[in-house]
Amino acid sequence: MSSDSADAPVVLVTGAGRGLGQGIAIEMARSGLSVAIHYGSSKSGAIETAELCNKESKNENQYFETVQADLANSNSRNSIIEQIKEKFGHIDALINNAGITEPNRRDCLEAKEEDYDTVMTVNLKSPYFLTQATAKMMINQPNSPRLSHYQIINISSISSDTVSVNRGAYCISKAGLSMATQVWATRLAEHNILVNDLRPGIMSSDMTAGAKDKYDKILEQGDLVPLSRWGNGEDLGKAASALLLGHFPFTTGHVIPIDGGFHLKRL
Repeated sequence: MSSDSADAPVVLVTGAGRGLGQGIAIEMARSGLSVAIHYGSSKSGAIETAELCNKESKNENQYFETVQADLANSNSRNSIIEQIKEKFGHIDALINNAGITEPNRRDCLEAKEEDYDTVMTVNLKSPYFLTQATAKMMINQPNSPRLSHYQIINISSISSDTVSVNRGAYCISKAGLSMATQVWATRLAEHNILVNDLRPGIMSSDMTAGAKDKYDKILEQGDLVPLSRWGNGEDLGKAASALLLGHFPFTTGHVIPIDGGFHLKRL
């Protein structure tokens, strides 16, 4: 595929074969962007996402292609950039969405090193170095961005600053990702690349499916989440679209809560 300037801006969404990532990808399509739909093992899910994106697309200049990579493997992860070049010829934005929760949700006194390493690799190391590779591609591209700025968005979590003792590694990985946002925002500012952090709250996804009853009760009470409902991929996608479409041109290194008011301090 050529990198014709008439083509729509291209955004790579990691973990877009299901859950929140699928919802984000669909909102990108609705916003007129082409989407590189990353998946690890769920090829059928990624194909479904591409079909849904096609249905929601705004014009014929949008393209939806799947890219496969094991984010925990550096060689596989690095292949994403080559796949982007081959299938799109250009990239304008990256949304680091892919992530995993704590295997077995062990109390931190019982946590296993191998579980810690797995979570940190997928949730922190992978987006850090994928950001590095993507930023280099952006900087070296001969054409100007098709958006107002090249952009990178990290999807962190309320667990960045909210403790769960049975998901210690997950909390640490998301706190680290939020700091990575600030690091990259500082480093890439000279290249006019914006880097921001969308921080979701209690979201309807694979990660929360096993605790649905617990969260249903919490949300019904309205004490922790004033808006008293589950968040979803569409909520994240709409926020990401607002950033990518240039409505926040003077914002970088910022955390934007997508949490229904969970972050509010109340007496």
